[in-house]
Amino acid sequence: MRENIHPQSKEISVTCACGNVVKTVSTLQDSFSVEICSACHPFFTGKQKLIDSAGKVERFKKKYEKFNAANAQKK
Repeated sequence: MRENIHPQSKEISVTCACGNVVKTVSTLQDSFSVEICSACHPFFTGKQKLIDSAGKVERFKKKYEKFNAANAQKK
């Protein structure tokens, strides 16, 4: 392994807009802030709601009911 070619890494802190601070190791020399993190993101907190406003799930089921019925009759 060659020496003196790898960037220096040091511990920095990443601050979220919600106030959560995460310590990590990075080659960046300064700490930085982010708008959203795993502590406040709806996907990770379980508060995400899936809304099917266009009825896509119902259309998909309706479209493939005929296909599944035809396959069931063949067997």
